[in-house]
Amino acid sequence: MVVYSFYIFDRHADCIYKKKWTPKVAQSNGLPNEVPQGKALSAEDDAKLIFGTVFSLRNLVRKLGGPDDNFLSYRTGHYKLHYYETPTSLKFVMVTDTRTNNLRIVLHQIYVSLYVEYVVKNPLSPAEHPAGLGVDCELFELGLEQFITGSLQG
Repeated sequence: MVVYSFYIFDRHADCIYKKKWTPKVAQSNGLPNEVPQGKALSAEDDAKLIFGTVFSLRNLVRKLGGPDDNFLSYRTGHYKLHYYETPTSLKFVMVTDTRTNNLRIVLHQIYVSLYVEYVVKNPLSPAEHPAGLGVDCELFELGLEQFITGSLQG
C-alpha cells in the first residue's frame, strides 16, 4: 500500500496538520525512482481542495442516506481518500493508492494513539489551533512517520 498524504482539519475547517510522501516507482534497472509530479498546487490550496471535497461528499451522503449514514472513503482512478471524524469534529484524511481497503480503523488508531497522546495531552500544545498555527509536536510527527512507513507502507 502506498500513502500519498495525510491531513488533519479542526472544527473551524482549518488544516492544522499536513504531510505528503513521495511515492517511488521502480526503474527498468530495479532501482527506485521518484514519480514525476505534474503542475502542483500550493500546500494551502491542496488542503483547501481536500477539505472542500470531504465537506461536499459528507453533506451529500447525509442528505441522501439520512443522519445515521457516514462518509468513509471514495475512490478515483488514481487514488483513494479515507475519512474519519472524531466526536470533537477533528477530521482525519488520508490519501492512498486505489488498492487499499478502508482505513477508518487506522485513522482512529492515529487519533487515539498518536494525536491524543502527543498533542492533546501535551501541556505545551494549544487546545485550539488558530488559523496558521498547526500541530507542532515533534513526537507526533515522529510517531506518525514510523506508523505510516512501518505499518502501512512496510
